[in-house]
Amino acid sequence: MVVLHALSDFIDCDFANGDSSCSYWYEGRCPQSGDCLKLPRTSMSEAITHGLMQYLANNDCYSREGKMYGILLVELPNGEQRVLKAFSGLLNGCSVVEGWVPPIPGRDEVAFEEARTLAELDAIKQEIITLKQLTERQQYEILFNDFEQQLQAMSDRHRYCKHQRQEKRQQICNTLSPEALTIALEQLDEESRQQGIERRQLKRQQNAVLQPLQQLITATDTRISELKRQRKALSCELQAKMHASYSLTNFSGRSQSLQELMPGGSPTGTGDCCAPKLLHYAATHNLKPLAMAEFWWGVSSVNQDKIPGKFYGACAERCQPLMGFLLSGLKPPLPAREKGVRSPFPDRGRVWGEVTLPIIYEDEWLIAVNKPAGLLSVPGRYRDRQDSVLSRLRHLLPDSMELLSVHRLDQETSGILLLARDRQTHRQLSQQFQQRQVHKVYEAILSGVLTVEQGKIDLPLWGDPENRPDQKVDWHYGKPSLTHFQVIAIEGDYTRVEFTPLTGRTHQLRVHAADAQGLGIIILGDHLYGCRAATSRLHLHARELRFEHPQLEKTLHLQVNTPF
Repeated sequence: MVVLHALSDFIDCDFANGDSSCSYWYEGRCPQSGDCLKLPRTSMSEAITHGLMQYLANNDCYSREGKMYGILLVELPNGEQRVLKAFSGLLNGCSVVEGWVPPIPGRDEVAFEEARTLAELDAIKQEIITLKQLTERQQYEILFNDFEQQLQAMSDRHRYCKHQRQEKRQQICNTLSPEALTIALEQLDEESRQQGIERRQLKRQQNAVLQPLQQLITATDTRISELKRQRKALSCELQAKMHASYSLTNFSGRSQSLQELMPGGSPTGTGDCCAPKLLHYAATHNLKPLAMAEFWWGVSSVNQDKIPGKFYGACAERCQPLMGFLLSGLKPPLPAREKGVRSPFPDRGRVWGEVTLPIIYEDEWLIAVNKPAGLLSVPGRYRDRQDSVLSRLRHLLPDSMELLSVHRLDQETSGILLLARDRQTHRQLSQQFQQRQVHKVYEAILSGVLTVEQGKIDLPLWGDPENRPDQKVDWHYGKPSLTHFQVIAIEGDYTRVEFTPLTGRTHQLRVHAADAQGLGIIILGDHLYGCRAATSRLHLHARELRFEHPQLEKTLHLQVNTPF
């Protein structure tokens, strides 16, 4: 089976000798030496991946299910470069597909068990689908709504009659004789009782009709829950058997099972991801890895947060814990170099690997950088989200462990980010942000034509608990959020606009632009809030920042060019 591919299958020959800058590191510590081992995702590996994406786009079979794909650029013993490609899990139900890296050894040993379990799981899935489509569910909803409408109409009529009776009681108390009044009041009370009987009869009728349906639906839901428990148990049992039989080999020639590598247990799918499959194949075929890249392709109801065509790093639960072992045997990379780059201030650019992080202002109290899109402001919670402006600067600058981020920009937003070099400066600058004394200007491109020249958006924002990290307009719980906007230019089907936020809520500009109560036009490239355009980035840039320097007691007005 042909697995090694020529570079020309994905990119033209001119690019092969071009830019090799790094945008991400696959990394882990060697279990024996403790050395930090790294493998880059370079611009060249990304270009190869884009070539693979074009191939996937031209073949419908790859869009039927969403999954992670990856490539590994390798060097043969004779110095020639080739490409390996892999998919996570199964591809259209198959583990071995011509032209793709095969699964890690061990799957064959449990192939029969896997086939039997997968058949059981499919049967469970089909039963769950059938149960969820129970016709009595729709019937119950229709009848329930019908009874509710009847009860509401009856309540309205009874309320009107009660009001009429009250008025009549007031009238007859002053006009009828005592005997006639007694009879009239009894008639009114009887009318009230009859209406109460009428309501109770309708409720009894409702219960008689709906209760059997509700019992059937409850029994069905109980069965669905039981099937889901069976499905989980079967999956875990199969996964345990596979992990005991899976054997990974690293570049030192050492082999271990997944069970040995992760004795505390591992999530479903560990060992089936692209990175382990690619690195294991390279290690067992005397291929030197040069660069790797992974991306998501296709649509999946399970991973709705994944964006087709976007690059992703090693997943924190399945791949990252294996990286140190898999990369063992490779030489540790040279430490990151410092060199001058083009920036508004000469010799103030810093380099992380080969990725530039321009410093636009620096003194003994604070530092301001022009953050590129795609880079976190501060490290995240998990291992695959440690690369950030803060961690890079702490790595590169002398005596920078006290460095603190004063504010944050979204990962996909570029522009000016301010950091303090001591706690006192951090506290003073943070206070200016909190008291809205900092003037911020953003530039964005909207994915449509805005007909209003300027104005303000005053919509309260609240974190959506069902879809984190999304924010939404919420008039009950939302925090006050105010943005001024000014159209800069209409550019074809798009609008270039300037935003001046007076508050600093999470995703404020993105929601104020996208929400129908705001501008009603999504920022170009904002896939989180519904933009479907094929763009390489979010078109939102923090262009200006004006504030009072806490120590120098002067106004600093920082500005950078918009990169789009």
